Amino acid sequence: MSEWLKVCRLDEIPRLGARVVKLGGEDIAVFRNGEDRVFAMRDKCPHKGGPLSQGIVAGNQVTCPLHGMNICLNDGKAIAPDEGCARTYAVRLENNTVFLQV
Repeated sequence: MSEWLKVCRLDEIPRLGARVVKLGGEDIAVFRNGEDRVFAMRDKCPHKGGPLSQGIVAGNQVTCPLHGMNICLNDGKAIAPDEGCARTYAVRLENNTVFLQV
């Protein structure tokens, strides 16, 4: 059974940036793109474990700050020619409040 955890308000996530939250000892990056869509994934690049929360957000992808791997925010998959996948989490935006499914 899953539940929704209140994470933060939308304005607490920088536009084209991220905020890190702890969930069961794991860092989760909560991203906000230029259209105010919100995404969440494990804050660890599948390539070398770089902090995705410190990457550059453009559209629906984030670029790892260590080696430039591009990760799709929708599904966590690396964009070709890169390979790999970061774990994603369901998010919901309700009344400018961000919820994460746990």
